[in-house]
Amino acid sequence: MAKPIGIFDSGLGGLTVTRAVREALPSEDLVYLGDTARVPYGTRSARTVVRYALGCAERLMSFDIKLLVVACNTVSGVALEALEQKLSIPVIGVISPGASAGVQATRSGRIGILATAGTVASGAYERAIHRENEAIQVFARPAPLFVPLAEEGWVTGEVPSLATERYLQPLVDADVDTIVLGCTHYPLLSETIHDVARDLLGHDVVIVDSAKATASALTSLLETQPAEPSGTGSLRVLVTDLPGQFAAVASRFLGAPLEGFDIKAIDL
Repeated sequence: MAKPIGIFDSGLGGLTVTRAVREALPSEDLVYLGDTARVPYGTRSARTVVRYALGCAERLMSFDIKLLVVACNTVSGVALEALEQKLSIPVIGVISPGASAGVQATRSGRIGILATAGTVASGAYERAIHRENEAIQVFARPAPLFVPLAEEGWVTGEVPSLATERYLQPLVDADVDTIVLGCTHYPLLSETIHDVARDLLGHDVVIVDSAKATASALTSLLETQPAEPSGTGSLRVLVTDLPGQFAAVASRFLGAPLEGFDIKAIDL
């Protein structure tokens, strides 16, 4: 029997990672956990985030998962090592794959990062990029309004374009040629971000979707693992609060209706 892949996030955003994984690995069975009762993690202390992350991982381990995807930038920045030490299965976060894809994409050596304020303050993307190439210049900018815009479905039009212009200005001043989306909500606005950046910069810019980069890294990781039976492409969704409200918004992030998928409210 095929073992599933476990994926968790503090809420909705990790569904963009789930979407990318389903597109890259359509036969894999997935179990997604959104800790909607305690979202957001970015305002919590590192100690609390580690505790929450271990709790989420423990619950997913009860489904006999074969590996864990941390679809949360905050957890990837502060709790990945604790998870790797605690679990007996491979663990992959979203920061290193996104950073690596940014390094591979840039030609000028000037990379912009758009992320939440907490992720920017942590410096996690800068560290990950400089582990690969110390010479690259990194310019990080918080873009907090992108989260509610994504959840409201306001991803194109005047309002998101104006917000994008405001957030991109420091990256335009730095003349970046690559922008890494350092929050799992942001891929929903990738088209607007690309178009506004191109217009402001006067040249094309590469937008790196950390969700797709993580799915690619996961594919490579699975190729190194012992062969297992193929799954059926099933998706089980667990949430810690408001399953009805979650389902109403989640389809935008997943890129498909949630009807037919198993959505269950749980306690941690």
